[in-house]
Amino acid sequence: MEKARTVPDSYPLSLNTLVIGCNQKTTRDPIMNLSEAEILTALDELKTRDLVRPASGSRVARFEHNFQRGVGVFEQAAVLLGMLMLRGPQTAGELRLNTERWYRFADISSVDGFLEELQERSEEKGGPLVVKLPRAPGAREQRWAHLMCGPVDVEALAAGGGGAAPSANTSMLEARVVVLENEVAQLRATVDKLCAELGIANATSTTESPLSPS
Repeated sequence: MEKARTVPDSYPLSLNTLVIGCNQKTTRDPIMNLSEAEILTALDELKTRDLVRPASGSRVARFEHNFQRGVGVFEQAAVLLGMLMLRGPQTAGELRLNTERWYRFADISSVDGFLEELQERSEEKGGPLVVKLPRAPGAREQRWAHLMCGPVDVEALAAGGGGAAPSANTSMLEARVVVLENEVAQLRATVDKLCAELGIANATSTTESPLSPS
């Protein structure tokens, strides 16, 4: 969902770029370390739920999300849910800032409006998809958490606090890192293909990306 909006030239995603995206260390909560096998298993499950579908027109297997239609939500709601899944609980203000490259919300009240709709979603449509957490000690605003993985421990999340909203400069730097990571992934895929056609070993295939934190 993120890459479709932020790096459309690299989308739909190959298995290689999916691994890089899933294991990204910046702007992620939780941070994951998934193998290709685990990602393939997850893709199979998502396909059965009509949340992911194979993309056509490429010799390399690629995948694209079908989240908005599969879950049955508006684009704005899908954007908010995607950001909550990527970065964990956030305030409406943080969500507005963090989703700017995905969708430009007019103001914080519009973000709150869509979140409240998701919280009040009827059981006929599948029930609530977000929950508003109790105000954490010392916090001025309440945070929201997604329910895509089922009920959450509201007390534990509320007690967990959370970092302040990133500055504009930090967000821009993180966005540039994401773009560079995807460009490196594309270059690696091209080198792998050339090496395979030439029948030579590729020393870079096992080398960690210089953009990845050690």
